[in-house]
Amino acid sequence: MVKNATKLGNYLKAGRESKGLTLRAVEESTGISNAYLSQLEGARIKQPSPVDLHKLCELYGLEYTLAMEYTGYPIPEGMATSTPQQRLLARLGHTTEEQEDELVDYMEYLRSRKRKKS
Repeated sequence: MVKNATKLGNYLKAGRESKGLTLRAVEESTGISNAYLSQLEGARIKQPSPVDLHKLCELYGLEYTLAMEYTGYPIPEGMATSTPQQRLLARLGHTTEEQEDELVDYMEYLRSRKRKKS
């Protein structure tokens, strides 16, 4: 079922780390075993529970619809799908102004390299 387990795993891991949580702390908060969480972050879970995804997204402050998109589950009617920009922002998590400036500089560098190759 998972369309992109690696993206989902990275998304969840980044969300957990942005909150400064260990797998054991998440287990205590959600009741989801740390072994399952580790496998989920490592893209070894093929069909994660929507209930578990919802608990994790709530705890981490992540977009549940994006987690659902990554798993390949249908998005419930009335829940908007993410735009590419929203997906990027969600994947980046919290950034400082300095980090945002560095990201912009790096994107400009990447784009300039592409133009030079053309």
